[in-house]
Amino acid sequence: MLDINDLEKGSSIIMDGDPFTVLEISHQHVGRGGSSIQTKLKNLRTGQVLSRNFKPADEFEEAEVEELKAKYLYVAKGEYWFSELANPGKRFSLTEETIGDQKDFLKPEMELVALIFSEKIFAVRLPIKIEYLVVEAPPAIKGNTAQGGTKVVVIESGAKVNVPMFIGENDIIRVNTQTGEYAERVEKGK
Repeated sequence: MLDINDLEKGSSIIMDGDPFTVLEISHQHVGRGGSSIQTKLKNLRTGQVLSRNFKPADEFEEAEVEELKAKYLYVAKGEYWFSELANPGKRFSLTEETIGDQKDFLKPEMELVALIFSEKIFAVRLPIKIEYLVVEAPPAIKGNTAQGGTKVVVIESGAKVNVPMFIGENDIIRVNTQTGEYAERVEKGK
């Protein structure tokens, strides 16, 4: 069991039967009233982020979250199919609800990490930055900088990304999969 002094950024704990990771933590001292901690926790199963305060008497069970290298294969009837990297014959699927917004950034053959809790795969974690081909891009219009000089393009996974005006069709760009934001142009299209 862990107490509030054992918690630190990146710790994994079990709360309400689900695994959570600690995103932020700060210790609060209130005069003679003792101390408490304020945390921001992310549910590793649902992706939901919540804030919680804990007192010194609170105890936590450490979450044993295992990681498995995997590869995204395809989507069929709302099921997203993956295979183990070390053993491609071993396949597993997750629902669209489980994948959440990450589905917008999946592309076939992409390597990622499957997260396992209680011997069950409950989520996948994509690399933070991934390169994508721009498949649709409106032309840059001279003088159209009223919106800060950005436009929306469609990348090969189908996601829409806000990019600078100079990005065009067939360019390869790097996108942050956690924020959905454009990071940089890797290669200019032909």
